[in-house]
Amino acid sequence: MALNDDIRLLSQVTLFRQLTDDQLRLLAFGAERRAVAAGQELFREGSPAECAFVVVKGAFELYASDRGTARLQDVAVPGTLLSELALVTMVERKFTAIAVEDAEVLRVTRTLFHRLLEEYPQVGRMVEGRIRDNIVAMASAAAGLQSRFR
Repeated sequence: MALNDDIRLLSQVTLFRQLTDDQLRLLAFGAERRAVAAGQELFREGSPAECAFVVVKGAFELYASDRGTARLQDVAVPGTLLSELALVTMVERKFTAIAVEDAEVLRVTRTLFHRLLEEYPQVGRMVEGRIRDNIVAMASAAAGLQSRFR
């Protein structure tokens, strides 16, 4: 795939949607493309997350442990950003991601994302806003469950 294809894909990812062409170019140029064969694990639940992945092609089933049993939680399709929080801080993977079919991902490292933040400080304000919106949504969802615990 050409650099312009990667830029176009990154521009469709929610976190990167507001980035300029130059900012997207920096990400696309620094990202590493990886092929993942059907049935292959991209990452394992509980492992350290030093990067995020954008699904380019194919799909990944996301499994989480529930009392010792892996349960399917979701399916990541092209344009999905996996392990978004890993771009900002050290976290553990919440899921095990397994390729459903031959797939490709873009690996975006925390170092690359921090470079973007250093060169374009306004991106940091955008990320801060996204985190704030996520916290508000989570608090709202928790408030909606309040009646179940009375």
